[in-house]
Amino acid sequence: MLRTIPGIGGRAAQVIISEIGVDMSRFPTAAHLASWAGLCPGSKESAGRHRSGKTRKGNKELTEILSECAGAAGRTSTYVGSRLRRMHRRFGKKGGSKAATAIACTLIVIIWHVLHDHAEYRDLGSDYFIRFDSPDARKNRLIRELRALGYQVAVEPAARPATTVTGQTRLRRVLTRAQLRPCYVSE
Repeated sequence: MLRTIPGIGGRAAQVIISEIGVDMSRFPTAAHLASWAGLCPGSKESAGRHRSGKTRKGNKELTEILSECAGAAGRTSTYVGSRLRRMHRRFGKKGGSKAATAIACTLIVIIWHVLHDHAEYRDLGSDYFIRFDSPDARKNRLIRELRALGYQVAVEPAARPATTVTGQTRLRRVLTRAQLRPCYVSE
């Protein structure tokens, strides 16, 4: 059943089962398993200031194999892969190991649910995060990315005719066109 999870192959599943077993009654929740494995995020705060967020010490072999599985899952077009790419983008250029650790924590939670419920993994889809983006936030993110590539962007929304949705009339504005002009910076 563990091989249905993206990034986890036959050998990785054997290592995971040898480390945690198949009986999940020892771990009341998925958070207990993540904490035992040493994959839950650290939270050190002193005098209202946030200090290091290092993960705690845990099962080294399990942490290593799950980090490798996270890297393999990142190359798939699944929920876990899109989550890794999203976190890597959020953490910056050198945030690959942080993102891999975060995805390893996600994988251990998925493993707990698969073993606890005796069910196969059901993928949420690689477009899971895009489905819930607000159109304005997505538009602003795309404009920011284009400007980072050196383009000047002028967005002109085009009005569409009113459509009827369940008896109510709504006017939908759709981004149809962006005028792109290369912006050259003299050095």
